[in-house]
Amino acid sequence: MRRWALSLLAVAISLSFLPADYAADQPAGASVEKDILAHLDSIEKDLIDVNQDIWTYAEVGLEEHRSAARLVGVLKKAGFRIKEGVADMPTAFIAEYGEGAPVIGILAEYDALPELSQEVTGTKKPAKGRTAGHGCGHCALGTGSMGAALALKHVYDKHKLKGTIRVYGTPAEETLIGKVYMLLAGLFRDLDICLHWHPGNRNRTYYSTSKAMVSAKFTFHGIAAHASGSPDKGKSALDGVELMNVGANFMREHIKETSRIHYVITNGGGQPNVVPATAQVWYYVRANDHGDAVAHFDWLKDIAEGGAKMSRTKVAMQIDADCHEIIPNLPLSRLVLRNLNKVGAPNFDDADRDLATQLQTALHADFGLKDKKPLHDEVDELPPAPYQDGGSTDVGDVSWHVPTAGLSTACFALGSPGHSWQNVAAAGSPIAHKGMMVAAKVLALSAVELMQDPLAVKDARADFDKRMKDRPYTTIIPKGQKAPKAIR
Repeated sequence: MRRWALSLLAVAISLSFLPADYAADQPAGASVEKDILAHLDSIEKDLIDVNQDIWTYAEVGLEEHRSAARLVGVLKKAGFRIKEGVADMPTAFIAEYGEGAPVIGILAEYDALPELSQEVTGTKKPAKGRTAGHGCGHCALGTGSMGAALALKHVYDKHKLKGTIRVYGTPAEETLIGKVYMLLAGLFRDLDICLHWHPGNRNRTYYSTSKAMVSAKFTFHGIAAHASGSPDKGKSALDGVELMNVGANFMREHIKETSRIHYVITNGGGQPNVVPATAQVWYYVRANDHGDAVAHFDWLKDIAEGGAKMSRTKVAMQIDADCHEIIPNLPLSRLVLRNLNKVGAPNFDDADRDLATQLQTALHADFGLKDKKPLHDEVDELPPAPYQDGGSTDVGDVSWHVPTAGLSTACFALGSPGHSWQNVAAAGSPIAHKGMMVAAKVLALSAVELMQDPLAVKDARADFDKRMKDRPYTTIIPKGQKAPKAIR
């Protein structure tokens, strides 16, 4: 008997000892993946419609009522269990399907940025009727995450999957509020894995860290008086703000070069002939390490007290957010990248490239942009070590408690700076639509792989435990403090 025939006989004998329902119990990986991709292709138009609605609403943080409701409405109709207004934030929600372990979370954001109104055009042109705009592409972010969840739900019963799919609707990411307060409320406590994505101008996995950040408002209180008739009777709250700002600007020389301090004066008084009795300045203090951010903030508080003493005013402080840097996860990043390579970069056409080229025109003039390609149409390799991102995100706080990984897809023209009118234009165009669909597919494929592979979840947890050893989570948000009711 030939060797191959003997091999076949051995296989047949070994299979005869397996349970009769063995094959039925094994999820057909390729079939599941095929169904996920096909379902997302079938609902692409619906997802684009959701993106366009949220892009048009352009609601800033903690005011995303229509945006959150749009996502909730679709998820509820699809059969997800919904909890709205969680963590005392009316625009925060959790949508869940399935049961048991593993519990896989997918993060959704949907807040816009002020002063970034823009139409879908290659030149700067504010859209009538609104002042805000999706300069970070959160319209696509929330929609793409929802799309991934819808695809997972579609295959869950058909392929007899086990585990829980959970979408976290997280408001006010731009001010790093939503996930922080949801975390403090214990809403991520039973999560096994967290996945996320963000629109960008490259296709890559987020094997990276970010900057920790403290957000706080300092309100100075003085005494009003006639600025010309009786200036000696007044104590200017605005003087306190300006003296604080001067001190902070001298402070910059003596902090790490990777740290950042920026502020806006949210209230400088009513008019020049009245000594301002109230004035306020809003600060962001960032650093690569949370400990450094807190140390810089402690110094800033001393400067605020100094400004109050010099102006003979009083100062009160409100901490809105205390955000941590992202903890990367190598096994999860490899898993996400594998699925990103499987899906591939967005398939842009000439119209997409033409719009991106127009968006780049101002960037060439204003910043000397050197990029020759209008759009990124490849997938970046995994870096040899986590890279340092210059921004901050409240995804970081989740990653201090749960193994977390994500990706970015090309939704903007190459070279576009974050929070720009160029990004708002692209976020409402087919450029972002295509990047969003790639992200939805990658998130869904990654989640279903984790649901079927306990070892992958275990590896992610082992990497997480190693990185978090002797790294306790602390926060300077007062215990029991609720999320702010409004940004300003």
